[in-house]
This record gives sequence, C-alpha cells and structure tokens, in this order.
Amino acid sequence: MRMLLRLISLLILIGIAVVLGAIFIPAHRTAALTDLPANYETPKGAGEQVAIAADCMACHTAPGGKLFAGGRAIDSPLGKIYSTNITPDKKTGIGRYTLDDFRAVLYDGIRSDGAHLYPAMPYPSYRKMTEEDVRALYAYMMNDVAPVESTPPATKLAFPFDQRWGLRLWNLVSLPLVGFKPHMGDARLDRGAYLVEALTHCGSCHTPRNKLTFAEKAYDSRSAEFLTGATLNGWPAPDLRARDSAAQSWSDDQLAALLTGGRNATDGVSGEMALAVEHSLQYLSKSDIEAIVAYLKAIKQDRPAAGVSPPRSSPEPTAELLASASPQLDLGARLYLDNCNACHFTNGHGAKSVFPRLDANSLVTSAEPGGLISVILNGDAMPSTEQRPARLAMPGFGWRLKDDEVAALATFVRKSWSNNAPAVTAADVAKLRNAMRAEH
Repeated sequence: MRMLLRLISLLILIGIAVVLGAIFIPAHRTAALTDLPANYETPKGAGEQVAIAADCMACHTAPGGKLFAGGRAIDSPLGKIYSTNITPDKKTGIGRYTLDDFRAVLYDGIRSDGAHLYPAMPYPSYRKMTEEDVRALYAYMMNDVAPVESTPPATKLAFPFDQRWGLRLWNLVSLPLVGFKPHMGDARLDRGAYLVEALTHCGSCHTPRNKLTFAEKAYDSRSAEFLTGATLNGWPAPDLRARDSAAQSWSDDQLAALLTGGRNATDGVSGEMALAVEHSLQYLSKSDIEAIVAYLKAIKQDRPAAGVSPPRSSPEPTAELLASASPQLDLGARLYLDNCNACHFTNGHGAKSVFPRLDANSLVTSAEPGGLISVILNGDAMPSTEQRPARLAMPGFGWRLKDDEVAALATFVRKSWSNNAPAVTAADVAKLRNAMRAEH
C-alpha cells in the first residue's frame, strides 16, 4: 500500500511539474534547419507558389473578405476556430513578425507573443517545410501581399480547450519530427511526398486521428495509416491508398484531372476538397501535379478501402426498377425519380465529366453518411477552375424534403446498383439538420 501511495504521489508531482512547465517555461521555437548563405535570395515567384501549394488563402480569407485578412470560421470538434489576419499589417496582422517569428508559426504553432495556435492551422505538416520555402513564403507575405487592418472574430472555445497553454502538452505528444527526409528513393516521388506530406497537408483530412488527442495517427507514407481515410465534421475524407479506392482505380490522367479541374469523367470534388482545388491545386505546375499523382500511386496498399461498404457481387437491377416508374415503387425510389434522375440517370452513372456517378461513389457508400445527407439537404457546387470554368451546382432539397424523406432517398442511393451501404434513419438526418440550425 505504501508503495502504491508513493507511486501515486510521484505521478501527481510529475503531473504538476509538467503543467507548471507548460505554463511558465518559454515554448521551444525551432531554428532554421538549413544554414543558407548570407546573400541567399529567394527565386522570383517562389513565395507565391509556396503560398498556393500550402493553400493559405482558402483558410485565411473569409467569404467576401479581403485576401489573407482572416476571419474564416473553421469547424472543429471543439468548436469554431477563426483564422487570423496574415497580411503584413503591423497592427492587426503579421507586419512585425521577424523571420524567426514566422518560422515558429509554421514549425511549432507559436505566435510572436508566445501564445499557441490551435492545430486547425496545419503546422504539424508545415514542420516539414524546407528553409528555402519558409523564406520564400515569408518574403511573399511581407512584400507582395497588401496589408489589411482587420481584426477577425476571437476564437472562444469552451473550457478547458480555451486554455492555450495546454497545447504545449499536445505538441509534446503529437508533433512529428521537424524537417522532411526523402524516403521514396526517386527524385520525382520525393517531390510528390514533400508536396503531399508537407505543403498541401493532405493528411490533415485524409489520415485517421487519435481519438484521445485528435492528432493525426501518421505523417508520412512509411506508416500504414497515412492517408487511409478519416471523417471530419461528419464528412468522409476518402481512403487514398487502398487498391479499390477511387484514387487508385482512376488512371493517372483522371486523378490529375480531378486535382486540377475539380472533376473527371466520373466524379467531382465537394466540401473542403472543392476549396483545395479552387484555391490551390489547380495552380500547381504540371510537374508538381504529376509528382503528386506518381507518389499517391506508389503508396498503394493491397487491401480493400477503409470506411466504405464493399460493392455487391451481383448489382441490383435498379435501372430497370426506375424505368418502370411504377406507382408501387417505394418512397426512396420515387424521390430519386423526382429529384435526382434528370442528372444522375436510372443507371446512377451521371453524365461524363458533368454530373458525378452515384454508383460506387465513396461519398455515397461511406460508413459515415453525413456527407451524403449534407449534399441532399444543402446541395453543393464543384469549383470553377481554369480547366473547367463552369461552376456546376446541385440544388439543396432540405427545404422541401422532411427528415424521413431525406433518409429514404439516401438509403435508396446507398443500396442501389452495386452500392450496399447501411440505411440512413430519420434520426440521422434530424441530428445533422439541427446541428446546422445551431450554427446559424
């Protein structure tokens, strides 16, 4: 008993020491990883390309707001986190940041005043940025971005998540080692790895997270869990590595078309991925897109896709069923004919390069139906890109369909053709609809 009491006392003392250290000891700021020459000059245009690849504008520009002035609300499991003003305004932006201050933000998630950023800012991925890219981005933000005096709304999370010092502990147990280490054995594949693992931070959405700390379970493809799919705020981010995943099933050209144009012959992007394509991926160089595609193909895993229901071995005769237009069709089939058939057709294949395919669509067959329910309720739009300038949009039906009707429609789509996903209930729809009402 005495030994147990001593152990408990020791653990309590260690815990107190850790907490006090987190509060009072200055946070560690990572120094430059490469000692560049004193006369080093950033190549012209390099900083803008880094900012585009890192997708800075999408998060740091509010809808209808000025570029990089912050204020965009980012949903998280803890609540809304508002992005900061990263223009070079000296009063409300980063105009007084030194290069060391700027690097600490990217590598350590630490502001110039020592406060910790929430990891909605993907500094766990940016920790892999090269010193050349850090300097290029710093030069671009300070010299080429227009200063905007604007103070975004303050992030106000509930206790204890409002205690930013606690992020010191989170960083201690969650952050990967700083710096990018080539590990693919090929220059083009390593370029793709650097883009995916660092700048474009694909793992932020597509890698599953630890349930205790909500940190990504892996930060590069040497881990079997990297890019194997996740669910964020009810939306599924698909597995990118499984042999039967869309990313691995498409040809190189079709995968590149989705990344740069927002849609390919069978699918289109939605949700957060639409923002990534619109503001970032479509502007990457052809060689960088080819490097990303080659890298993703190189890390393919010989297993079925995680988080989606496997297809039926014998597809349902759904096209024939719908073509009958019988008055005896169940509710889900009738709702499909009334609301979806004009674009997605009786065979669920949609229109090539225009309306996405619903048969064997990972959003449709995901174990988490929130993305499909959200699209039915609110509609969605594919981004306007240089390759595909038309912003094709699907209307929302939440205004006219009740919860049980949305559930019936979603269930029909999830169980038709080769799809074999679990049913959606009216309670599932009500939960999501109520959450959306609460946000507004």
